Amino acid sequence: MKDFDVSVIGELNIDFILNQIDSFPEIGKEILSRQMNVTLGSSSAIFASNLSSLDTKVAFIGKVGQDSFGELILATLKNKHVNTDAILRREDLKTGATVVLNFGEDRAMITHPGAMEDLAFTDIDWATVGRSRHLHLSSFFIQKGIRKDVPSIFKKAKEIGLTTSFDPQWDPGEEWQMDLEGILPYVDIFLPNKKELLHLTGHGSLQSAVRHIKSLANTIVVKLGNEGSALFTPDGEVFQPAFLNTDVVDAIGAGDSFNAGFIHKFVGGHPLPACQEFGNMIGAYSTTASGGTGAFSAGSNIHQNVKERFGYAEKQHD
Repeated sequence: MKDFDVSVIGELNIDFILNQIDSFPEIGKEILSRQMNVTLGSSSAIFASNLSSLDTKVAFIGKVGQDSFGELILATLKNKHVNTDAILRREDLKTGATVVLNFGEDRAMITHPGAMEDLAFTDIDWATVGRSRHLHLSSFFIQKGIRKDVPSIFKKAKEIGLTTSFDPQWDPGEEWQMDLEGILPYVDIFLPNKKELLHLTGHGSLQSAVRHIKSLANTIVVKLGNEGSALFTPDGEVFQPAFLNTDVVDAIGAGDSFNAGFIHKFVGGHPLPACQEFGNMIGAYSTTASGGTGAFSAGSNIHQNVKERFGYAEKQHD
């Protein structure tokens, strides 16, 4: 028996979310936001928090500053029952922060990486990882301190018996340099969205991009936003349409929530199409409240809520 279902190695930051704006700002001009939220940010933390809200046992490995933002992150994760024992704190670093401007279903973001760039391979608590069944890693390009070591991280996780998943996320520098040949053979579930996959492979279509990496990858799951998702395995491919929310508050963390839904089912031993469908539904559910974790309030029955909202039949693939 393992102490944790999933260990997450990743970045941590606070999100300042500005909603109800009429347009994106222009240089030299000022616009107004009629709503602001300060909440847990970062792909990895949103994934971990929402996965834990689905009754999966989660541990987090990361780094924050010795400041009020770091305190807020730790308190929020603990409130969601995420184990934070392997999160390091440094007095000489600032905790990362992102300003998010929401405009309809689109958004613009500015991030100060802070401690996110400082997490190193030697900071990883492998004892915690070893007490887990699965390892997830996100935000490859932001985490400069471990970027070159990501192949070694996944290789070591496989050697000690874990299953693995990887969401590369967006490259702020838009250079898209990644050792796919060194990483993907050790990744059980590869979770890019369509734009990320096209940039990573240099291809112009989903099918050609998948063909480019199919010999390297195990299972590829491509998030297609409000169109749903596509699953590619050696046995074939499955497209599943989205569960549409007609009253989107914002789409922050929808992809991370998809990951949480998928991996929740995956570590539970469910068939991959069932994991995919549940991921679609959890991604849609996350858009019903502000911020990546707003819909996943502590103590609420997420499974019942999504059944009522989307008419989800949880056992239809079992």
